[in-house]
Amino acid sequence: MKFPRIIAALCGMLLAFSAFAAPVNINTADKSSLAALIGIGEAKAEAIIKYREVVGPFKSVDEVVNVKGIGEKLLAKLRDQITVGETY
Repeated sequence: MKFPRIIAALCGMLLAFSAFAAPVNINTADKSSLAALIGIGEAKAEAIIKYREVVGPFKSVDEVVNVKGIGEKLLAKLRDQITVGETY
């Protein structure tokens, strides 16, 4: 049956393309861009936005662990996918 092979090929292509995607700037990204990150979703995306509105821009990607629901394990998964842009 060819269907499983086609699905597997499409998944492989998707993973390959996502490896070359530009990092998401957590200081400027909107909710949908943040929610698309692995392990974030809508609730954590809202928490990131609320954090930067209250505290100000993130100075480093390590600071994202101060957001409720984001710990060291998730940061390790996100590290290559996020940026803070220019150093503040």
